[in-house]
Amino acid sequence: MAVTTHIPAASLGIRLSAPFRAIGRFLVYLMENNSRLQRVQRLQAMNDEQLAKLGIAREDIVHHVFKDLYGM
Repeated sequence: MAVTTHIPAASLGIRLSAPFRAIGRFLVYLMENNSRLQRVQRLQAMNDEQLAKLGIAREDIVHHVFKDLYGM
């Protein structure tokens, strides 16, 4: 005697997508807790005068924070 179960399509879709959603949440977590990203956000929150005192132009913030990664 064979036993079959019926899984609604919506439930199946949710189950199949769960690992991908978990990976997505993990990647967002990594980015939000990245110290470089936090530094970029802190610098972007400063006004132009504060940035000038640090010798950083607003358009150079990302370059300034990540410059050691791409050697420029």
